[in-house]
Amino acid sequence: MIYLDNHATTRVAPEVLAAMLPYFTEEYGNAASVNHAFGWRAAEVVERAREQVARLLSCPAEWIVFTSGATEANNLAIKGGLSGTALAAGRTRARKTTPAASAVPLTNFVTNAAEHPSVLDVAKRFKRQGVGVTILPVDHHACVDPQQIADAITPQTQLVSVMLANNEVGTINPLAEIGRICRERGVLLHCDAVQAIGKITVDLQQLPVDLLSLSAHKFHGPKGVGALVVRRDGPRIPLEPLFDGGGHEQHLRSGTLPVPLIVGFGVACELATDQYDGKLGGLTSPARLADLRDRLWQRLQSELERLSLNGPPLSERLPNNLNFSVAGVDGEALMSSLKEIAVSSGSACSTAEPEPSHVLRAMGVSDSLSRASLRFGLSRFTTEAEIDVAVAEVVRVVRRLQA
Repeated sequence: MIYLDNHATTRVAPEVLAAMLPYFTEEYGNAASVNHAFGWRAAEVVERAREQVARLLSCPAEWIVFTSGATEANNLAIKGGLSGTALAAGRTRARKTTPAASAVPLTNFVTNAAEHPSVLDVAKRFKRQGVGVTILPVDHHACVDPQQIADAITPQTQLVSVMLANNEVGTINPLAEIGRICRERGVLLHCDAVQAIGKITVDLQQLPVDLLSLSAHKFHGPKGVGALVVRRDGPRIPLEPLFDGGGHEQHLRSGTLPVPLIVGFGVACELATDQYDGKLGGLTSPARLADLRDRLWQRLQSELERLSLNGPPLSERLPNNLNFSVAGVDGEALMSSLKEIAVSSGSACSTAEPEPSHVLRAMGVSDSLSRASLRFGLSRFTTEAEIDVAVAEVVRVVRRLQA
């Protein structure tokens, strides 16, 4: 079976695996053990990895907080950010005595309908708990309108969360403009950048976000490790940890660090940095992924009718993304009939729910077309021959189902 579901997860790069292996069996110290050389060496490679992550993002290493992945990072940014700002606002409010002041909600959170479930489900939980939540619509390309962000921000808004690149249709949001709006209003901006890392340049010297989430397994690193980037070059960002313990990771993420995974994370970031710098050659470049993706779409269009592209034009989305719907077929039959290729019909993080894609729904795509959608995610290991096999497989199945 040919793997073309790289938005869900990616194959670990050989260089990443080789770097990790010694830290399972030879250098197995705890990075928090300060009394012997095993711990010192573990702490040293953790800090080296922190620097590798920071170099990829063009930020200082002290901004990097290791987590178990982007879902935890998103939760820490949003729950921890709102808890921290609520505590700060509560302390300010305690000094006020007017009834009008005490009647104003402490916090307000703004996000959008095309976010990842680890953001939207937090928003829904907040809403049930009485926190002010605004979930903005997106356009037919799943893009967030900066003006709607500006209009949604109130004096009580503490945090805005907008993903950099959509995990289903590859839309790249105008984060620079959204960030400028948030800074002008004095509101924190969180960005889920999981799908963007390794595909487009993410430069925190240029991108005005306060909190940013990423996960290693989306760009050829291991599963189980990610990071939250916490900007430190301005006023302190009030974050409350999700759980208490030994005070690891700047007292924001207690728990024994998974040293092998962090080492692999660092190497994956180094490979992505080298890719951007052209050191790995054309075979790993985003331009090559875009060429393969375009070949896939052009050949499908030449062989099949009643296909509709979901999301922005190919030139305006992530270079490895293709999402389209097939009219006139049953979505469940379509997915179950594809035996030669591994693709998906939405986010891998919401497959427990047998509902059409919430992103496609937010874009205005009908439920029948949402169910009959296919998401292709290419990687540095995807070959032209695999693309040709994928085309043949989709053509075979769709022709049979449309007959």
